[in-house]
Amino acid sequence: MAAAHDVTALADEPVDHRFKGLPPDAEGLTVGALAAERRNLFGGGFTTPVLALSAESVEHNLALLESYAERHGLAFAPHGKTSMSPQLFARQLEHGAWGITAAVPHQARVYRAFGIGRIFLANELVDAAALRWLAGELDADPDFAFVCYVDSVRGVELMDEALRAAGASRPVDVVVELGAGEGARTGARTEADCAAVADAVAEAATLRLVGVAGYEGEVPDADGDRVRAWLRRLVAQAADFDAAGRFGALGAGERIVISAGGSAWFDAVADVFAGIPELSAPVLKLLRSGAYVSHDDGHYRHLTPFNRVPEEGALQPAFRLWAQVVSRPSAGQAFLNAGKRDAAYDLDLPEAQVVRSGRDGSVRPAEGITVTGLSDQHTWVRTDEGARLEVGDWVGMGLSHPCTSFDKWQLIPLVEADGTVTDFVRTFF
Repeated sequence: MAAAHDVTALADEPVDHRFKGLPPDAEGLTVGALAAERRNLFGGGFTTPVLALSAESVEHNLALLESYAERHGLAFAPHGKTSMSPQLFARQLEHGAWGITAAVPHQARVYRAFGIGRIFLANELVDAAALRWLAGELDADPDFAFVCYVDSVRGVELMDEALRAAGASRPVDVVVELGAGEGARTGARTEADCAAVADAVAEAATLRLVGVAGYEGEVPDADGDRVRAWLRRLVAQAADFDAAGRFGALGAGERIVISAGGSAWFDAVADVFAGIPELSAPVLKLLRSGAYVSHDDGHYRHLTPFNRVPEEGALQPAFRLWAQVVSRPSAGQAFLNAGKRDAAYDLDLPEAQVVRSGRDGSVRPAEGITVTGLSDQHTWVRTDEGARLEVGDWVGMGLSHPCTSFDKWQLIPLVEADGTVTDFVRTFF
């Protein structure tokens, strides 16, 4: 394993043309030096479009999920594919996260490059080159903890073959993935399928079965009852495996892993996992929600479990994309200089929220202003009769789906409520 990068060293990266939205006159400064100037997002030379991340909302969301997990006895491995930001990973770990979840080998390599010591890979890993890399990481660092899915006998065979070829000295810890139902995404479909996968793991010296997992967000026609029913199946699968002695390779003090939990049903996960029966070893009840760190103004605003349990708190949307009116060709239409390259659009279009006057900097609600479409570099806007909007105004938009918002920006200003830029969040997609 190569020496891990220090997250703080990201501040030494030079500011240049690679990073959109940053002040042209900051060229040649380091990211840390620019942050130290505490420029204002609106008067400090930033160009549009520019994506801003609310410093206060990020901190609120980090603290809320930390307290939620503690209250419900859950360990937490937030899905890092949402942000792919080592700085945010560090903050999540500071707020009590057990580790960070990944989906593909590249993400795990980024995590290791920044010293993440526990990785849960929520996929079956059958890439021989990636498994060679993993074997090297595990062999070089006895403190590195890694867990991934298995959901097929063939997958187990491929993993075992690659790890034996790599000369792996430490077994890879795996959890059998229970699929969420017919027509859902990955995962063994039946309990018999799960047992067959577990049998294959038992025959592979390069693998060690440590638990079960899955993703309840893929339950067909998901509602509270269906999701809880599937989660109870997951818990029962763990209990059946334990009764059959399938977790016998666990050492003293190690825990059986039972993991689920996206960003839409973690309340159901907390409810069902609270009833996990006593097993032969303690249980690591591992939640993996990731979108919470920034939340959003669309998809997750509607789906968040905190809508169902408001007494537990509320997440705050942290993203705002600022774009400028560059054309006002008619009374009912305007165009902004942001588009598909800048804004998430796979689930919902951006939502116009506020207008900042290009004349005097005053801010007003975006009344009568509606985003109707996106081109590559333009936002299509419909304006109602009497709506105040002119060329040069800045429009602040809320976004839907954090995972496809972060990935369009390599360096994102972290902004306080008064517009002061205090830091920059680096992403690695």
